Order: sequence, then C-alpha cells, then structure tokens
Amino acid sequence: MLEKRTLSQLKDKKNLLAFSGGADSTALFFLLLKEHIPFDIAIVDYGKREQSKDEVAYAKELAKTHHLICHTFTAPKIKQNFEAKAREIRYNFFEDLIKKHNYDNLLTAHHLGDRFEWMLMQFCKGAGCAEIAGMQKEQRRDFYTLVRPLLHLDKKELLAYLHANNKIYFEDASNFDEEIKRNEFRHNYSLPLLEKYLSGIKKSFDYIDEDRAELIEEVELKSINEFAYFKSSKNQRADIFIIDKYLKSQLYMLSANERELLKNQKTLVVGRKFVVNQDNNFIFIAPYITNESRMNSEFKEKCRALKIEPKLRPYLYKDKEAFLIVTNLLNLNS
Repeated sequence: MLEKRTLSQLKDKKNLLAFSGGADSTALFFLLLKEHIPFDIAIVDYGKREQSKDEVAYAKELAKTHHLICHTFTAPKIKQNFEAKAREIRYNFFEDLIKKHNYDNLLTAHHLGDRFEWMLMQFCKGAGCAEIAGMQKEQRRDFYTLVRPLLHLDKKELLAYLHANNKIYFEDASNFDEEIKRNEFRHNYSLPLLEKYLSGIKKSFDYIDEDRAELIEEVELKSINEFAYFKSSKNQRADIFIIDKYLKSQLYMLSANERELLKNQKTLVVGRKFVVNQDNNFIFIAPYITNESRMNSEFKEKCRALKIEPKLRPYLYKDKEAFLIVTNLLNLNS
C-alpha cells in the first residue's frame, strides 16, 4: 500500500512517526513495520478526553512489543482556540525530538480524505491552484523532511487494512463534532463525494500535482535563527506560495485577505507575529518587533543608507547575524 518512492525516502533513515492511536496513524504504524522501515513514535496527551490515557498506554505497549522508542508529552491545559494551539504544541514537541535525536523525517498519517477536505475548505474561502493543491507527499523543512506516506489512500482503504489484520485502534469522538469546521466539511461534503467518486478524485490530485509543479518554481529558502529569506522568482504567485509555505512551518496560516494584500503591499505585518518584506529582488520574513527605542544611531544610519524596511529593523538590531545577511544581499544587489 505504501508507494515505492516513499519507501526509498524512508529506508535507512531515522524516522519519527506522529502517533495518536487512531485508525490513520495505527495503519501507518503497521504498514511501516510490514515494509521493515525503521522508526520511533511520538504521542501527545492533551488531557481533554479520558480515553487519551488509554491511547498513550497503547502507544507504549506497541513500542515495547516491537522494540521501538515511544516519546510522550503531556500538554498544558489549552483554554481557547484548541485546534490551532494543539497543533502548535505537538509540532514544537516533534521538532524538539527531531533536533535532539537527529531524526531525518517526520511521518504523519494524513490521507486522501484529509487532503480533499482541506482542498474544499480552501476553495470555499477563496484560493488558487497552488493553495488548493494543499498537502504534498514530501515537504522539506529547515532541518527535516515532513513525509505523508498515506496521502494517496482513502480512509476506507486504511480501515479495510486494519480490520483485515485485526488491528486495534481508537476512535476520537471529537471527530464527529460538526462545530469544528473541518468535521463539518468532512461529514457533509468530502466523505459523500469520496464515496461516489474516489477514483476520479485520486486522478484529479495527480493532475493537480503535475500542474502545481509547472506553476510553482522551487526556490531555495534559507533561514537563520528566526529569520528567513529567498530571492524572488519574479513570479508573484510563486513568491506568495513560498511565503505561505514558510509561515505554515512556523505554525501561522495566512488568511485569504493577507494573501491578497501581499500582491499589492511591499511590506505586510501578518497576525502581529511576522513582518514580510518584498523588496530589492529579495523576500525577507522575520518576527515582528515594535520596540525601536533600543536601536542606536549608528545602526539606524546603516539601515537608512541601505533603505532597509523600517518594520524589519527592530528584529535585525536584535539578530546581528540576520542583519549581516541582509546587508550583504543588499550591497551585492546595489
């Protein structure tokens, strides 16, 4: 069931599986074992459901049985905006593990249904081809590769595999809560369509991926500390896609309105968290800092001479390595 290309990416590498005990990650767990792929697992207990204790115990039991390492984390109580905050907590946990233990790949159990519901949600909010293409099978991040080995498979195919092999898994009751937007799309739109048009939807995503590869030029994005930069591709849509992709890796989702504003504004502060500056053939992305009072006159004069965006300057004053990079790039470009 796993594709040969994915298996070659995972073979002889250090892999970390994001595990929950649900059907998707449990299916991926046993498919990886079947293909003799080396991996460890990581699970987060958010303490929101009584069942979560059983899921963590199951993860530990599986790891012990199959001689794997099971990393666990108990999240602090989340008081509001649960979905976004939970995502931030688990990815921070996973990335800390990747750095500490030198994992090459982070594996998640996103499947075709997840990708399709995301596409429908983006389409209904307003999005172009690059955005509705959504999840990719492989995505290179700063110090690891995010791999989604199940993206070509539908949930019912995963359930059939689990039932045929008598594998235990847990069902999260919150998946049926249609107050959550993604659940509303899943149960009312994506699942009925997948039930009727599965083969056509699979083929459509193959075509979308081919079109996306033509539309979006691969650009080398570099980062140091909390600062990221890349040379403009001269294709505005492609540049905005790269900005969006990077911010997602920093757990920030651009809104449709922010993507529109990026088309017309050289500099934009998004979510009061990041400043994006598109200037001098380069795109710079940095945390947004408002305190300019600490900048000395010598630094301010250097910034004025180089015409560095004022909203970028407080961060560059804090991060001397980033300032040196910007200085060198702008001097070379002048």
